[in-house]
Amino acid sequence: MRAMAKAPVLTPQAEDFPRWYQDLINKAELADNGPVRGTMVIRPYGYGLWERMQQEMDVRIKDAGAQNAYFPLFIPQSYLTREAQHVEGFAPELAVVTHGGGKELEEPVVVRPTSETIVNEYFSKWVQSYRDLPLLINQWANVVRWEMRPRVFLRTSEFLWQEGHTAHATYEDARDYAARIHRDVYADFMINVLGIDVVLGRKTAKERFAGAINTLTLEGMMGDGKALQMGTSHELGTNFAKAFNTQYLSRDGKQELVWQTSWGVSTRMVGGLIMSHGDDNGLRVPPRLAAVQIVVMAIKGDEAVTKVRELGDRLKAAGLRVQVDDRVDTPFGRRAVDWELKGVPVRIEIGPRDLEAGTAMLARRIPGGKEPVSVEQLAELLPAVLEEDQALLLRQSRERRASRTSDVTSLAEAAEAANAGGWARIPWSELGPEGEAELAQQAVSVRCLVAEDGSVPDSDDAPGTVAIVARSY
Repeated sequence: MRAMAKAPVLTPQAEDFPRWYQDLINKAELADNGPVRGTMVIRPYGYGLWERMQQEMDVRIKDAGAQNAYFPLFIPQSYLTREAQHVEGFAPELAVVTHGGGKELEEPVVVRPTSETIVNEYFSKWVQSYRDLPLLINQWANVVRWEMRPRVFLRTSEFLWQEGHTAHATYEDARDYAARIHRDVYADFMINVLGIDVVLGRKTAKERFAGAINTLTLEGMMGDGKALQMGTSHELGTNFAKAFNTQYLSRDGKQELVWQTSWGVSTRMVGGLIMSHGDDNGLRVPPRLAAVQIVVMAIKGDEAVTKVRELGDRLKAAGLRVQVDDRVDTPFGRRAVDWELKGVPVRIEIGPRDLEAGTAMLARRIPGGKEPVSVEQLAELLPAVLEEDQALLLRQSRERRASRTSDVTSLAEAAEAANAGGWARIPWSELGPEGEAELAQQAVSVRCLVAEDGSVPDSDDAPGTVAIVARSY
Protein backbone atom coordinates (compact mmCIF):
# COMPACT_ATOMS: atom_id res chain seq x y z
CA MET A 1 0.00 0.00 0.00
CA ARG A 2 1.35 3.46 -0.91
CA ALA A 3 1.71 5.86 2.04
CA MET A 4 -0.46 8.96 1.85
CA ALA A 5 1.35 12.26 1.32
CA LYS A 6 1.67 14.30 4.48
CA ALA A 7 -0.64 17.34 4.48
CA PRO A 8 1.23 20.66 4.40
CA VAL A 9 1.29 22.69 7.59
CA LEU A 10 0.03 25.74 5.67
CA THR A 11 -2.24 26.04 2.66
CA PRO A 12 0.19 26.72 -0.25
CA GLN A 13 0.24 30.35 -1.39
CA ALA A 14 -0.37 29.39 -5.03
CA GLU A 15 -3.47 27.45 -4.03
CA ASP A 16 -5.20 30.07 -1.86
CA PHE A 17 -3.23 33.14 -0.74
CA PRO A 18 -5.86 34.49 1.72
CA ARG A 19 -6.17 31.05 3.34
CA TRP A 20 -2.36 30.79 3.55
CA TYR A 21 -2.29 34.19 5.29
CA GLN A 22 -4.88 33.13 7.87
CA ASP A 23 -3.20 29.74 8.40
CA LEU A 24 0.12 31.45 9.05
CA ILE A 25 -1.31 33.90 11.58
CA ASN A 26 -2.82 30.97 13.47
CA LYS A 27 0.04 28.46 13.22
CA ALA A 28 2.79 30.99 13.96
CA GLU A 29 0.78 32.20 16.97
CA LEU A 30 0.66 35.82 15.83
CA ALA A 31 -2.96 36.75 16.60
CA ASP A 32 -6.52 35.54 17.16
CA ASN A 33 -9.86 37.06 16.28
CA GLY A 34 -11.33 39.06 19.16
CA PRO A 35 -14.77 38.40 20.67
CA VAL A 36 -16.31 41.44 18.92
CA ARG A 37 -16.39 41.15 15.14
CA GLY A 38 -13.48 43.04 13.59
CA THR A 39 -11.28 43.06 16.69
CA MET A 40 -8.08 41.08 17.25
CA VAL A 41 -6.04 39.66 20.09
CA ILE A 42 -2.32 40.10 19.31
CA ARG A 43 -0.40 37.16 20.77
CA PRO A 44 3.06 37.58 22.35
CA TYR A 45 5.10 36.63 19.27
CA GLY A 46 3.02 38.94 17.03
CA TYR A 47 3.19 41.71 19.60
CA GLY A 48 6.96 41.27 19.79
CA LEU A 49 7.11 42.15 16.08
CA TRP A 50 5.00 45.26 16.70
CA GLU A 51 7.18 46.26 19.67
CA ARG A 52 10.28 46.10 17.49
CA MET A 53 8.50 48.19 14.85
CA GLN A 54 7.61 50.72 17.55
CA GLN A 55 11.19 50.88 18.80
CA GLU A 56 12.68 51.42 15.35
CA MET A 57 10.03 53.96 14.36
CA ASP A 58 10.13 55.85 17.65
CA VAL A 59 13.85 56.55 17.28
CA ARG A 60 13.31 57.93 13.78
CA ILE A 61 10.30 60.04 14.83
CA LYS A 62 12.27 61.61 17.67
CA ASP A 63 15.23 62.21 15.34
CA ALA A 64 12.79 64.22 13.22
CA GLY A 65 12.14 66.45 16.24
CA ALA A 66 8.72 65.17 17.38
CA GLN A 67 7.91 64.44 21.02
CA ASN A 68 5.51 61.80 22.32
CA ALA A 69 2.29 62.82 24.06
CA TYR A 70 -1.13 61.28 24.65
CA PHE A 71 -4.65 62.51 23.88
CA PRO A 72 -7.97 61.05 25.10
CA LEU A 73 -9.69 58.07 23.50
CA PHE A 74 -13.10 59.81 23.71
CA ILE A 75 -13.73 62.84 21.51
CA PRO A 76 -16.85 65.04 21.68
CA GLN A 77 -18.92 64.40 18.58
CA SER A 78 -19.14 68.13 17.94
CA TYR A 79 -15.36 68.29 17.37
CA LEU A 80 -15.60 66.06 14.32
CA THR A 81 -18.34 68.12 12.72
CA ARG A 82 -16.20 71.27 12.60
CA GLU A 83 -14.20 70.18 9.54
CA ALA A 84 -16.76 69.17 6.91
CA GLN A 85 -14.59 66.95 4.70
CA HIS A 86 -13.20 65.21 7.75
CA VAL A 87 -16.54 64.23 9.26
CA GLU A 88 -17.88 63.18 5.86
CA GLY A 89 -14.84 60.95 5.29
CA PHE A 90 -15.04 59.24 8.68
CA ALA A 91 -18.80 59.17 9.36
CA PRO A 92 -19.39 55.58 8.13
CA GLU A 93 -16.58 54.22 10.34
CA LEU A 94 -17.39 55.93 13.64
CA ALA A 95 -18.16 54.16 16.90
CA VAL A 96 -20.30 56.52 19.01
CA VAL A 97 -20.92 56.26 22.76
CA THR A 98 -24.34 57.55 23.85
CA HIS A 99 -24.48 56.22 27.44
CA GLY A 100 -22.01 56.28 30.32
CA GLY A 101 -22.39 55.49 34.03
CA GLY A 102 -25.89 54.21 33.39
CA LYS A 103 -27.10 57.53 31.98
CA GLU A 104 -27.56 59.01 28.54
CA LEU A 105 -24.75 61.47 27.80
CA GLU A 106 -25.60 65.11 27.17
CA GLU A 107 -23.40 64.95 24.08
CA PRO A 108 -22.44 61.68 22.36
CA VAL A 109 -18.71 60.97 22.24
CA VAL A 110 -16.81 59.33 19.41
CA VAL A 111 -14.25 56.62 20.07
CA ARG A 112 -11.06 58.01 18.51
CA PRO A 113 -10.85 57.19 14.76
CA THR A 114 -7.90 59.61 14.42
CA SER A 115 -6.99 62.65 16.49
CA GLU A 116 -6.77 65.72 14.23
CA THR A 117 -9.82 67.30 15.86
CA ILE A 118 -8.92 66.84 19.51
CA VAL A 119 -5.27 67.70 18.86
CA ASN A 120 -6.34 70.97 17.25
CA GLU A 121 -8.52 71.82 20.23
CA TYR A 122 -5.33 71.83 22.31
CA PHE A 123 -2.98 73.22 19.68
CA SER A 124 -5.25 76.28 19.59
CA LYS A 125 -4.55 76.73 23.33
CA TRP A 126 -0.84 75.97 23.22
CA VAL A 127 0.14 78.03 20.16
CA GLN A 128 0.20 81.78 20.76
CA SER A 129 3.28 83.09 18.96
CA TYR A 130 5.67 82.20 16.17
CA ARG A 131 8.04 81.25 18.98
CA ASP A 132 5.78 78.26 19.75
CA LEU A 133 6.28 76.86 16.24
CA PRO A 134 6.90 74.37 14.88
CA LEU A 135 4.94 72.23 17.36
CA LEU A 136 5.74 68.57 16.67
CA ILE A 137 3.73 65.91 18.55
CA ASN A 138 3.39 62.14 18.15
CA GLN A 139 1.30 59.60 20.03
CA TRP A 140 1.25 55.81 20.19
CA ALA A 141 -2.36 54.76 20.65
CA ASN A 142 -5.27 52.61 19.58
CA VAL A 143 -8.00 53.82 17.24
CA VAL A 144 -11.42 52.50 16.23
CA ARG A 145 -12.83 52.53 12.71
CA TRP A 146 -15.80 50.21 12.35
CA GLU A 147 -14.72 47.75 9.67
CA MET A 148 -17.23 45.97 7.45
CA ARG A 149 -14.78 43.46 5.93
CA PRO A 150 -12.25 42.69 8.67
CA ARG A 151 -8.98 40.80 8.20
CA VAL A 152 -6.49 40.37 11.03
CA PHE A 153 -3.74 43.04 10.98
CA LEU A 154 -4.90 44.42 7.61
CA ARG A 155 -8.36 45.75 8.44
CA THR A 156 -9.63 45.61 12.00
CA SER A 157 -12.17 47.74 13.83
CA GLU A 158 -9.57 48.51 16.50
CA PHE A 159 -5.88 48.73 15.70
CA LEU A 160 -2.67 50.10 17.15
CA TRP A 161 -0.68 52.88 15.53
CA GLN A 162 1.30 56.04 15.89
CA GLU A 163 -0.14 59.33 14.72
CA GLY A 164 1.91 62.46 14.37
CA HIS A 165 0.42 65.97 14.41
CA THR A 166 2.36 69.16 13.73
CA ALA A 167 1.77 72.89 13.38
CA HIS A 168 4.04 75.22 11.36
CA ALA A 169 4.30 78.90 10.56
CA THR A 170 4.33 78.46 6.76
CA TYR A 171 3.01 76.21 4.02
CA GLU A 172 6.57 75.44 2.91
CA ASP A 173 7.66 74.34 6.39
CA ALA A 174 4.64 72.04 6.76
CA ARG A 175 5.09 70.63 3.25
CA ASP A 176 8.76 69.91 3.86
CA TYR A 177 8.09 68.27 7.22
CA ALA A 178 5.41 65.96 5.79
CA ALA A 179 7.92 64.97 3.09
CA ARG A 180 10.64 64.45 5.72
CA ILE A 181 8.44 62.03 7.68
CA HIS A 182 7.52 60.26 4.44
CA ARG A 183 11.15 59.84 3.39
CA ASP A 184 13.38 59.81 6.49
CA VAL A 185 11.06 58.06 8.93
CA TYR A 186 8.70 55.80 6.99
CA ALA A 187 10.62 54.93 3.84
CA ASP A 188 13.90 54.50 5.72
CA PHE A 189 12.24 52.12 8.18
CA MET A 190 10.28 50.12 5.62
CA ILE A 191 13.14 49.68 3.18
CA ASN A 192 16.06 49.27 5.58
CA VAL A 193 14.40 47.43 8.47
CA LEU A 194 11.29 45.72 7.07
CA GLY A 195 13.12 44.91 3.84
CA ILE A 196 10.11 45.94 1.72
CA ASP A 197 10.83 47.91 -1.45
CA VAL A 198 8.00 50.42 -1.11
CA VAL A 199 7.05 52.98 -3.75
CA LEU A 200 6.88 56.57 -2.49
CA GLY A 201 4.11 58.52 -4.17
CA ARG A 202 1.30 61.04 -3.98
CA LYS A 203 -2.35 60.07 -3.56
CA THR A 204 -4.90 61.27 -6.11
CA ALA A 205 -7.58 63.71 -4.97
CA LYS A 206 -10.04 60.79 -4.74
CA GLU A 207 -7.76 58.80 -2.43
CA ARG A 208 -6.57 61.73 -0.29
CA PHE A 209 -7.08 61.77 3.48
CA ALA A 210 -10.33 63.48 4.50
CA GLY A 211 -9.50 67.13 5.18
CA ALA A 212 -6.00 67.11 3.65
CA ILE A 213 -4.65 69.13 0.74
CA ASN A 214 -2.08 66.43 -0.11
CA THR A 215 -1.40 62.85 0.98
CA LEU A 216 1.96 61.14 0.54
CA THR A 217 1.85 57.34 0.59
CA LEU A 218 4.11 54.29 0.69
CA GLU A 219 2.84 51.32 -1.30
CA GLY A 220 4.26 47.80 -1.05
CA MET A 221 3.70 44.88 -3.42
CA MET A 222 2.62 41.76 -1.56
CA GLY A 223 3.45 38.19 -2.51
CA ASP A 224 0.28 37.85 -4.59
CA GLY A 225 0.95 41.06 -6.53
CA LYS A 226 -1.66 43.19 -4.73
CA ALA A 227 -0.72 46.55 -3.24
CA LEU A 228 -0.81 47.44 0.44
CA GLN A 229 -0.78 51.03 1.68
CA MET A 230 1.92 50.81 4.36
CA GLY A 231 1.72 54.38 5.70
CA THR A 232 0.73 57.95 4.87
CA SER A 233 1.87 61.51 5.58
CA HIS A 234 -0.63 64.33 5.06
CA GLU A 235 -0.40 68.04 4.42
CA LEU A 236 -3.51 69.48 6.09
CA GLY A 237 -3.03 73.04 4.89
CA THR A 238 -5.04 75.41 7.11
CA ASN A 239 -8.28 73.40 6.99
CA PHE A 240 -8.22 72.31 10.64
CA ALA A 241 -6.65 75.58 11.77
CA LYS A 242 -9.66 77.45 10.34
CA ALA A 243 -12.11 75.05 11.98
CA PHE A 244 -10.45 75.29 15.40
CA ASN A 245 -9.11 78.83 15.15
CA THR A 246 -5.51 77.67 15.60
CA GLN A 247 -3.59 80.93 15.12
CA TYR A 248 -0.27 82.49 16.06
CA LEU A 249 1.14 86.00 16.30
CA SER A 250 3.70 86.36 13.50
CA ARG A 251 7.01 88.25 13.67
CA ASP A 252 5.16 91.08 11.91
CA GLY A 253 2.60 91.26 14.71
CA LYS A 254 -0.22 89.74 12.62
CA GLN A 255 -2.53 86.87 13.56
CA GLU A 256 -1.91 84.00 11.14
CA LEU A 257 -3.36 80.50 10.78
CA VAL A 258 -0.92 77.62 11.33
CA TRP A 259 -0.14 75.12 8.58
CA GLN A 260 -0.38 71.50 9.64
CA THR A 261 0.57 67.91 8.97
CA SER A 262 -0.53 64.52 10.27
CA TRP A 263 1.01 61.13 9.58
CA GLY A 264 0.64 57.53 10.71
CA VAL A 265 1.54 53.86 10.40
CA SER A 266 -0.21 50.98 12.14
CA THR A 267 -0.26 47.27 12.96
CA ARG A 268 -1.17 46.86 9.28
CA MET A 269 2.62 46.77 8.79
CA VAL A 270 2.63 43.35 10.51
CA GLY A 271 0.27 42.12 7.81
CA GLY A 272 2.53 43.68 5.17
CA LEU A 273 5.53 41.91 6.66
CA ILE A 274 3.72 38.55 6.51
CA MET A 275 2.52 38.96 2.92
CA SER A 276 5.78 40.42 1.60
CA HIS A 277 8.21 37.87 3.00
CA GLY A 278 6.23 34.78 4.03
CA ASP A 279 6.49 31.53 2.06
CA ASP A 280 4.86 28.10 2.16
CA ASN A 281 6.91 27.18 5.24
CA GLY A 282 5.82 30.24 7.24
CA LEU A 283 7.00 33.71 8.10
CA ARG A 284 10.45 35.08 7.25
CA VAL A 285 11.37 37.92 9.61
CA PRO A 286 14.01 40.46 8.53
CA PRO A 287 16.99 40.16 10.91
CA ARG A 288 17.09 43.90 11.69
CA LEU A 289 13.47 43.72 12.84
CA ALA A 290 13.41 40.31 14.51
CA ALA A 291 12.78 40.27 18.26
CA VAL A 292 14.50 36.86 18.13
CA GLN A 293 17.27 36.83 15.54
CA ILE A 294 18.73 33.49 16.57
CA VAL A 295 17.29 30.50 18.39
CA VAL A 296 19.86 28.10 19.86
CA MET A 297 18.33 24.61 20.04
CA ALA A 298 19.33 21.54 22.02
CA ILE A 299 18.40 18.47 19.98
CA LYS A 300 18.58 16.08 22.96
CA GLY A 301 20.69 15.22 25.99
CA ASP A 302 21.78 17.03 29.16
CA GLU A 303 25.17 18.04 27.75
CA ALA A 304 23.52 19.70 24.76
CA VAL A 305 21.25 21.67 27.10
CA THR A 306 24.24 22.97 29.03
CA LYS A 307 26.03 23.87 25.79
CA VAL A 308 23.12 25.77 24.24
CA ARG A 309 22.68 27.83 27.40
CA GLU A 310 26.37 28.75 27.44
CA LEU A 311 26.29 29.56 23.72
CA GLY A 312 23.12 31.62 24.11
CA ASP A 313 24.79 33.76 26.78
CA ARG A 314 27.87 34.23 24.61
CA LEU A 315 25.84 35.32 21.58
CA LYS A 316 23.73 37.71 23.68
CA ALA A 317 26.96 39.24 24.99
CA ALA A 318 27.97 39.78 21.35
CA GLY A 319 24.88 41.99 20.90
CA LEU A 320 22.59 39.49 19.18
CA ARG A 321 18.92 38.93 20.07
CA VAL A 322 18.88 35.28 21.10
CA GLN A 323 16.44 32.76 22.53
CA VAL A 324 17.53 29.38 23.92
CA ASP A 325 15.27 26.40 23.19
CA ASP A 326 16.27 23.65 25.64
CA ARG A 327 12.89 21.87 25.72
CA VAL A 328 14.32 18.42 25.04
CA ASP A 329 11.12 16.79 26.34
CA THR A 330 9.38 18.14 23.19
CA PRO A 331 10.34 16.39 19.93
CA PHE A 332 13.05 18.30 18.06
CA GLY A 333 11.22 18.10 14.71
CA ARG A 334 8.13 19.74 16.13
CA ARG A 335 10.15 22.55 17.67
CA ALA A 336 12.09 23.12 14.45
CA VAL A 337 8.84 23.41 12.46
CA ASP A 338 7.48 25.92 15.01
CA TRP A 339 10.55 28.16 14.67
CA GLU A 340 10.38 27.80 10.89
CA LEU A 341 6.75 28.97 10.98
CA LYS A 342 7.69 31.94 13.17
CA GLY A 343 10.39 32.94 10.70
CA VAL A 344 13.31 33.31 13.12
CA PRO A 345 16.22 34.13 10.77
CA VAL A 346 18.77 31.62 12.16
CA ARG A 347 18.58 28.37 14.09
CA ILE A 348 21.68 26.93 15.76
CA GLU A 349 21.06 23.22 16.37
CA ILE A 350 23.29 21.24 18.75
CA GLY A 351 23.07 17.52 19.49
CA PRO A 352 25.36 14.79 20.88
CA ARG A 353 27.32 14.39 17.62
CA ASP A 354 27.84 18.15 17.35
CA LEU A 355 29.21 18.22 20.89
CA GLU A 356 31.82 15.59 19.99
CA ALA A 357 32.87 17.48 16.85
CA GLY A 358 32.79 20.96 18.40
CA THR A 359 30.32 22.05 15.70
CA ALA A 360 26.72 23.18 15.40
CA MET A 361 24.24 23.01 12.54
CA LEU A 362 23.49 26.49 11.16
CA ALA A 363 20.00 26.61 9.61
CA ARG A 364 19.12 29.81 7.71
CA ARG A 365 15.41 30.53 7.36
CA ILE A 366 15.56 33.25 4.71
CA PRO A 367 17.63 31.65 1.91
CA GLY A 368 17.05 28.14 3.31
CA GLY A 369 19.66 25.43 3.79
CA LYS A 370 21.84 24.06 6.60
CA GLU A 371 25.58 23.72 7.12
CA PRO A 372 27.84 22.64 9.98
CA VAL A 373 29.98 25.40 11.51
CA SER A 374 32.48 25.61 14.34
CA VAL A 375 30.82 26.67 17.60
CA GLU A 376 33.78 28.93 18.35
CA GLN A 377 33.27 30.87 15.10
CA LEU A 378 29.56 31.58 15.57
CA ALA A 379 29.79 34.90 17.43
CA GLU A 380 32.03 36.27 14.69
CA LEU A 381 30.13 34.69 11.78
CA LEU A 382 26.50 35.43 12.63
CA PRO A 383 26.35 39.25 12.23
CA ALA A 384 27.47 38.95 8.60
CA VAL A 385 24.99 36.10 7.99
CA LEU A 386 22.14 38.21 9.34
CA GLU A 387 23.08 41.19 7.16
CA GLU A 388 23.30 38.95 4.06
CA ASP A 389 19.82 37.65 4.76
CA GLN A 390 18.43 41.15 5.39
CA ALA A 391 19.79 42.26 2.01
CA LEU A 392 18.32 39.15 0.32
CA LEU A 393 14.77 39.96 1.50
CA LEU A 394 14.98 43.50 0.14
CA ARG A 395 16.41 42.25 -3.14
CA GLN A 396 13.61 39.70 -3.52
CA SER A 397 11.00 42.37 -2.76
CA ARG A 398 12.55 44.70 -5.34
CA GLU A 399 12.82 41.96 -7.97
CA ARG A 400 9.19 40.89 -7.46
CA ARG A 401 7.93 44.43 -7.98
CA ALA A 402 10.13 45.00 -11.03
CA SER A 403 9.13 41.72 -12.68
CA ARG A 404 5.39 42.20 -12.05
CA THR A 405 5.04 45.87 -13.03
CA SER A 406 4.01 46.67 -16.62
CA ASP A 407 4.19 49.96 -18.48
CA VAL A 408 0.86 50.43 -20.30
CA THR A 409 -0.87 53.15 -22.29
CA SER A 410 -4.58 52.32 -21.98
CA LEU A 411 -7.13 51.79 -19.25
CA ALA A 412 -7.91 48.28 -20.53
CA GLU A 413 -4.22 47.28 -20.33
CA ALA A 414 -3.96 48.73 -16.81
CA ALA A 415 -6.96 46.72 -15.62
CA GLU A 416 -5.65 43.57 -17.29
CA ALA A 417 -2.24 43.88 -15.59
CA ALA A 418 -3.83 44.49 -12.16
CA ASN A 419 -6.28 41.60 -12.53
CA ALA A 420 -3.43 39.31 -13.57
CA GLY A 421 -1.73 39.88 -10.22
CA GLY A 422 0.62 42.75 -10.98
CA TRP A 423 0.93 46.53 -11.10
CA ALA A 424 0.58 48.83 -14.08
CA ARG A 425 2.27 52.17 -14.72
CA ILE A 426 0.22 54.45 -16.95
CA PRO A 427 0.62 58.17 -17.73
CA TRP A 428 -1.79 60.09 -15.48
CA SER A 429 -2.61 62.30 -18.46
CA GLU A 430 -3.95 59.16 -20.23
CA LEU A 431 -5.98 57.98 -17.21
CA GLY A 432 -7.18 61.00 -15.23
CA PRO A 433 -10.01 61.08 -12.68
CA GLU A 434 -12.48 59.66 -15.23
CA GLY A 435 -10.32 56.60 -15.88
CA GLU A 436 -9.69 56.24 -12.16
CA ALA A 437 -13.45 56.11 -11.52
CA GLU A 438 -13.90 53.53 -14.27
CA LEU A 439 -11.14 51.31 -12.86
CA ALA A 440 -12.73 51.51 -9.40
CA GLN A 441 -15.80 49.75 -10.79
CA GLN A 442 -13.51 46.78 -11.49
CA ALA A 443 -12.04 46.83 -7.94
CA VAL A 444 -8.80 48.29 -9.33
CA SER A 445 -7.42 51.52 -7.85
CA VAL A 446 -4.81 54.17 -8.50
CA ARG A 447 -2.45 53.51 -5.60
CA CYS A 448 -0.36 56.63 -6.10
CA LEU A 449 1.15 59.09 -8.55
CA VAL A 450 4.92 59.11 -9.17
CA ALA A 451 7.23 61.06 -11.46
CA GLU A 452 8.77 59.18 -14.39
CA ASP A 453 12.06 58.96 -12.50
CA GLY A 454 10.33 57.40 -9.48
CA SER A 455 10.33 60.54 -7.31
CA VAL A 456 7.23 62.14 -5.78
CA PRO A 457 5.61 64.73 -8.08
CA ASP A 458 4.93 68.25 -6.75
CA SER A 459 1.33 68.18 -7.97
CA ASP A 460 -1.21 65.78 -9.47
CA ASP A 461 -0.84 67.31 -12.92
CA ALA A 462 2.95 67.73 -12.97
CA PRO A 463 4.36 66.88 -16.44
CA GLY A 464 5.35 63.23 -16.82
CA THR A 465 3.33 62.01 -13.81
CA VAL A 466 2.63 58.28 -13.87
CA ALA A 467 -0.17 56.45 -12.03
CA ILE A 468 0.52 53.13 -10.28
CA VAL A 469 -2.57 50.96 -10.76
CA ALA A 470 -3.24 47.73 -8.84
CA ARG A 471 -5.70 45.66 -6.90
CA SER A 472 -5.19 46.29 -3.22
CA TYR A 473 -5.86 45.22 0.33
